[in-house]
Amino acid sequence: MFKKYSLISLLGIILTGGLMAAEPYGSHTSAKWQIWAYSTAAPDFIGDFATVKGGNGEVLREGTNGWVCLPFNPMPEKGFKTPHDANPACADAASLAWVDAYMNQTIPEMDSDGWMWMLHGDTGVDNFRAYSEGDREGSDPIHFIESGPHLMLLPKDPASMEGQTTEFTSGAPYVMFKGTPYVHLMIPVDGYYEYQPNSAPK
Repeated sequence: MFKKYSLISLLGIILTGGLMAAEPYGSHTSAKWQIWAYSTAAPDFIGDFATVKGGNGEVLREGTNGWVCLPFNPMPEKGFKTPHDANPACADAASLAWVDAYMNQTIPEMDSDGWMWMLHGDTGVDNFRAYSEGDREGSDPIHFIESGPHLMLLPKDPASMEGQTTEFTSGAPYVMFKGTPYVHLMIPVDGYYEYQPNSAPK
């Protein structure tokens, strides 16, 4: 019995070590680390073939599938401590148009609905207030959510989100920024409440 459990424990250590070994060694400002950190914001069957861009828009790796992975937070002088700190996302062409509009505070003009993966989560936002990224202190505590892994649906027609709940503590999909041109559907996946366990379903 002891030998059986020892073998299981050893396999667990090997598997965990393998997952940890996926992160490149060295500076977090290096292209190699950034490519790993940003591309793993999506499942590997998307991230492995996506174009990867740095915070300044420079292409770190050309992709082949039309998706782009990039950070939404500016890089600090010594690099991001973790991928989560970078607020990285992998986006299709339609959602990139949405992101461009959001960044420039214009109305999104999209050819179709867009999809965006953020498997490292984000550094937090007021669910009802656009441009509140990272502003926990300036937000109503019951409206602020620092998300773990999720997928987002960015609609071509914001009206298509009408009737969707804004409740983010149930574990079900919910809308963020309701009533604005930037309303979108948040789809939590396993680990979503890792950074804010007090908001997890009770």
